[in-house]
Amino acid sequence: MFTSILWSIQGLIYLAFWVGVFGLSVFGLVDALRNRPDAFTAAGKASKNIWLAILGVAVALSILSFPNPFQMTGILAAVGAGVYAADVRPALRKVMGRGR
Repeated sequence: MFTSILWSIQGLIYLAFWVGVFGLSVFGLVDALRNRPDAFTAAGKASKNIWLAILGVAVALSILSFPNPFQMTGILAAVGAGVYAADVRPALRKVMGRGR
């Protein structure tokens, strides 16, 4: 009985992390699509096409990592989307006049 509870809790944790990685990847891709290409260069970041490729690969890798987001594909997806969310997006918002 205890092992079935443990596995169901572990399964829920894996699912929560997978949804987070997938959601962050899709959010980053949609956000990058909405920004102008010149904003990326004005912010001193890689071009829009490079970020679209990185985030597109992140979405694909997060889908491939479905049952276990802690495998290498899930980790790579989280890193790519996380860098966009933590570094590139705030710089774009600042350049576009939407940041603090």
